Amino acid sequence: MKHRLGFLLQKSDSCEHNSSHNKKDKVIICQRVSQEEVKKWAESLENLISHECGLAAFKAFLKSEYSEENIDFWISCEEYKKIKSPSKLSPKAKKIYNEFISVQASKEVNLDSCTREETSRNMLEPTITCFDEAQKKIFNLME
Repeated sequence: MKHRLGFLLQKSDSCEHNSSHNKKDKVIICQRVSQEEVKKWAESLENLISHECGLAAFKAFLKSEYSEENIDFWISCEEYKKIKSPSKLSPKAKKIYNEFISVQASKEVNLDSCTREETSRNMLEPTITCFDEAQKKIFNLME
């Protein structure tokens, strides 16, 4: 991945990316991302996806590689972990599971059978950590 993101090191006067990780589409406009910031992105995936413009650029890259479901799953898991209301955990967990984990899901992510089975068992009583192992595997795939 680091090798393919070299285009980001070019002079960045501005960049515009569509980002639809929320239900509503929004446009992210990045003005003058510094070369130092872009170099930080090359150091780790965490640095890249923690910056709004880095995340937008990475989503565009994954889309071009037909792997956008990976970052969409990761973002959904991060949003899931922020849920405060216990009554909202189960419906959101089921939605994430049906969209990304279940066999023939619309945006099925590439998980080994053990992780998929573990995540399926976690759906019986969803907790804030029910996707942690699957999220780690997908993060490692994206690295």
